[in-house]
Amino acid sequence: MKVKDTLLLFDLDGTLWDSAAPVAEAWNEVFQRECPGLPLLTNDDIHSVMGLTMKEIGQTLYADLEIPRRDEIFDICCVYEVEYLHSHCGTLYPDFRATMEALKAEGYQLAVVSNCQRGYIDAFLASSGAGDLFLDYEEWERTGLTKGENIRLVMERNGYKKGVYIGDTKKDQEASLQAGIPFIHAAYGFGKAENPDGVINALTELPAALKKLLK
Repeated sequence: MKVKDTLLLFDLDGTLWDSAAPVAEAWNEVFQRECPGLPLLTNDDIHSVMGLTMKEIGQTLYADLEIPRRDEIFDICCVYEVEYLHSHCGTLYPDFRATMEALKAEGYQLAVVSNCQRGYIDAFLASSGAGDLFLDYEEWERTGLTKGENIRLVMERNGYKKGVYIGDTKKDQEASLQAGIPFIHAAYGFGKAENPDGVINALTELPAALKKLLK
């Protein structure tokens, strides 16, 4: 594979940033307003469900809550979280911008594909100031497709037959397999992988990992 023929697609949570703190703050505001007495969430609670869709998150964190009310509360959380993140940036992983700029200087185009709600990636791009770095993105709620299908969708609409997906969980690895492209595991994130095509322990290791994978 040649650099100019290969699209780099990134997972978001646990790969480019950690938004657990502002997400917990936003959700807890909703809980206190909509359902006083509901146990508040910690950063660790949010970390435990990173990578799941919003519906799966609601079912996982509050399985004992009446389903109609649970769905209603998490719909409100979904909307308010996006608003909150526009002005409360998550923690970007070290050397995020420098690494993305270095990859673009080498000729790569970059995209983001995440199992998130509509508007979440826009909030990331706005609060991080990274809108100029990425060619395209896709979200689960906007398409209703699996992550693997969204990876292929982004590749096809930008004219790419080859790509590499960078993510931090086994689900990311499975999405890469579904999309038919190599997977690089961001081992500094929230999950594990089994025999990935490459491993990085920091974002700064990505350019070298790509050279090794694509040579």
